[in-house]
Amino acid sequence: MPMFIVNGGPVIWLILIAASAGAVVFIERALFCHRSQINSAEFLNGIRTVLKRDNVVEAVSICDATPGPVARLVKAAILSRDKGRERVREAVEEAGLVEVPRLEQKLNLLATIAQISPLLGLFGTLLGFMEVFGQIQQSGLYAHVELLAHGIWRALICAASGIAVAIPAHAGYNYLVSRVNKIILDMERAATEIVNVVDESCNGKSP
Repeated sequence: MPMFIVNGGPVIWLILIAASAGAVVFIERALFCHRSQINSAEFLNGIRTVLKRDNVVEAVSICDATPGPVARLVKAAILSRDKGRERVREAVEEAGLVEVPRLEQKLNLLATIAQISPLLGLFGTLLGFMEVFGQIQQSGLYAHVELLAHGIWRALICAASGIAVAIPAHAGYNYLVSRVNKIILDMERAATEIVNVVDESCNGKSP
């Protein structure tokens, strides 16, 4: 590994920085998605049971104790339950507009890393071949292979490193996008169901 860093030239450091940033973003987002995803059906069943007993405080406490955007959407609906069905729907929609950007945060950075890493590798490759041709121009046909080896090493190392960073970054981005889309789908289902649950609980206590 040290040999690759030494022979890769200055561009290899940019690629390593991009790789480190991509790894940090992926791990942080993966953990965030893991904490955000819950069994929404089981959670909503529990909320429905509590609201049937007209125990709003306990329902809000359950939402506060449950991580993830689904719980926050449900809490927004419960807190607006006395303002009518339309206001409950609006509260849920407003909460969703806040939660979706949180889920998608930093994904663009990972996508950017996946896109620019091969370009950085190509840049390093061009610098390496420029060094090779510079040596050839300086020494002519008598250029020794050892003088050319450093430039060739730089070209190959940068090209390989850029691709090696781009592949997992692109795969990680697609994985996170699929996780985020699944959570958003759960949010949409929960939003529809909690509006009905709150409406039922309100109508149930009406004379």
